[in-house]
Amino acid sequence: MTDLRKRMMEDMQLQGYAERTRKSYADAVSGLAKHYQCPPDKLSEDDIRNFFLHVINDRKAARSTLKIYLCGIKFFYEKTLGRKWKLFDLAMPVKGKRLPTVLSRQEVDTILGLVRSAAIRVILTVIYVCGLRLNEAVSLTVNDVDSKLMQIRVCGKGDKDRYVPLPEKTLELLRSYWLVHRPRHWLFPAKRQDKAIGHSTVQKAFKAALKESGIRKKASVHTLRHSYATHLLEDGIDLRYIQMLLGHKSPNTTSIYTHLTQQGEQVVKVAINRLMTDS
Repeated sequence: MTDLRKRMMEDMQLQGYAERTRKSYADAVSGLAKHYQCPPDKLSEDDIRNFFLHVINDRKAARSTLKIYLCGIKFFYEKTLGRKWKLFDLAMPVKGKRLPTVLSRQEVDTILGLVRSAAIRVILTVIYVCGLRLNEAVSLTVNDVDSKLMQIRVCGKGDKDRYVPLPEKTLELLRSYWLVHRPRHWLFPAKRQDKAIGHSTVQKAFKAALKESGIRKKASVHTLRHSYATHLLEDGIDLRYIQMLLGHKSPNTTSIYTHLTQQGEQVVKVAINRLMTDS
C-alpha cells in the first residue's frame, strides 16, 4: 500500500466511512493513477476532467460507476490533498429515473426454492423477509438475532442501526440452520468461520437460481429488497413505516414503490377501461 493510499484510507476512517466504501473510493483513485501511469497527487485539474470524459465517452460507464469514481477522487483531492477544484461540482452525473425490478410473491418462492445451497437459501430468505441490503445480511452476527423480541438488529449505511421484525417461520428456519452450521460470530460465515460469507457467493447462487427458474426479469439479490417493500405496501403497510424498515433517510426514496404495486396497476386499468365504456 502506498503512503497516499494509506493516508486516504485513514482519512476516510476518521470520517466514518464503511470499510467497503473506503476500498471502493481508494480503488477509484488507483484506477485514475493507472490510467495516467502517474501518482495521483501529480495530476492537474485538467487531467481529472479528461479522465471523467474518458470514463463517460469511451468506457460508457454506468451512473453508479461514475458516481463511485467521482466520490472517491473528490474525497482524495479535497480531503486528503486539500485541493478545492470547481470540476467536482460540474462532474456530478445526472440521476436516473428508472423503476426497480420487482418480483411477485410466487416468483420469489420459485427462485428461492431453486437455490442449491441450503445455507445461501437461508440468507436470501432473510434478505427478502427483512428487506435487507446484501451487505447488511452478510454482516449480521449471531447476537443480532433477538428471538425474545422477534427482531433483528441491522447495521445499515453509515453505521446506522435499525431493528426489523423477524417472522416466526424465519426464526424457525434460522434455528434449524444454526443446528447444522453452528456459527460462532458471523451469522452467515464463510467456510472459514473467521469472516463473513462473500457477496459474490450469494449473488452467483441467486443468478443461477434465477436462470433455472426461467423468469426473464432483470433481477438481482437487491431485487428481493424491492419486492419486500412493494409487497408490504400492497398489504396496506404505511409508507412511512416501510421507510423506517428499509432505513431510508427520505420518504421520497421509499415513495417509488407506490408505482410498482399490482393493486395500483389494477386501479389504473379499471379507470382507463371506464373511460372507453363512458365514451
